[in-house]
Amino acid sequence: MPTVSLVLGSGGARGLAHIGVIRWLEENGYRIRSIAGSSMGALVGGIHAAGKLDVYADWVGALERVDVLRLLDLSLSRHSLFKGERIIAKLRELIGEHDIESLPIRYTAVATDIERQREVWLDRGSLFDAIRASVAVPMVFAPVRRNGRLLVDGGLVNPMPVAPVLNSDADLIIAVNLGAHASRQTVMRTESGGPAPADASVLVETPFRASEMTERVRSFVMSLWPGEDDDTPEEAPDLVMLMSRSLDCMQTQITRLRLATHSIDAVVEIPRNLCGFFEFYRARDLIAYGYDAAGQQLADLAAMRSPAQLPGR
Repeated sequence: MPTVSLVLGSGGARGLAHIGVIRWLEENGYRIRSIAGSSMGALVGGIHAAGKLDVYADWVGALERVDVLRLLDLSLSRHSLFKGERIIAKLRELIGEHDIESLPIRYTAVATDIERQREVWLDRGSLFDAIRASVAVPMVFAPVRRNGRLLVDGGLVNPMPVAPVLNSDADLIIAVNLGAHASRQTVMRTESGGPAPADASVLVETPFRASEMTERVRSFVMSLWPGEDDDTPEEAPDLVMLMSRSLDCMQTQITRLRLATHSIDAVVEIPRNLCGFFEFYRARDLIAYGYDAAGQQLADLAAMRSPAQLPGR
């Protein structure tokens, strides 16, 4: 059975596609030996390393738009829009407490030390403490103070954390890039604006529309400055979309450099406009998309069943 070191990139709700990739790998005879992830890659990878990915997939697959809104705990501080504690508390309840050292799969979450401007590898201690730090998107979720360091989203400095798995003795290194070239079509919507069928095969071009969550965030932000006119051009992206596109722009460039620097056996490419940053209520279709993308893009590897036939590094 070929063994794999898996690198899971950052990208908001697109990270749910990681679940589909992991399922495809396991169903096709690959054994995941180690995982490194940033942001949503750290979340999905950590839950899989704890052996609870199906539990998480069932839960997130049942979420509706209003459920996502309820998981966002509005912050009244000057550090972030949301505290980020409610979702982590729910995940702790759902998955249970785990120490990274005791996980059956070697695991590293990547965060950013914002004061020293460097990446931090979190491979010891509480699993969800590490995940919470790695997903702390600046301005969106509050930063985390850990061991004297102020930590935020790992995707800021390393959205594709290959280095933590380079010394693994796995047969393959496979990465999942959530910032691949944008599709000319908006992938996850039907012509009616509802979610796509479960096979995620219908690609229909539709315009971006502000979500209910975005409108609530905008109302909150505007309430901080009552009476001020909003002179932003109407064609400009909304608050969350602007943040998401800005992060995507930065992370896409960093990811290209990381992939060019390190030797990776295969990359599953997920388009960066697959869905909105907070569209976790599209989980089933995002998971299906990741599964199909892995099947299509890893077909050559699937044809090589013996480790002796697999490409060396």
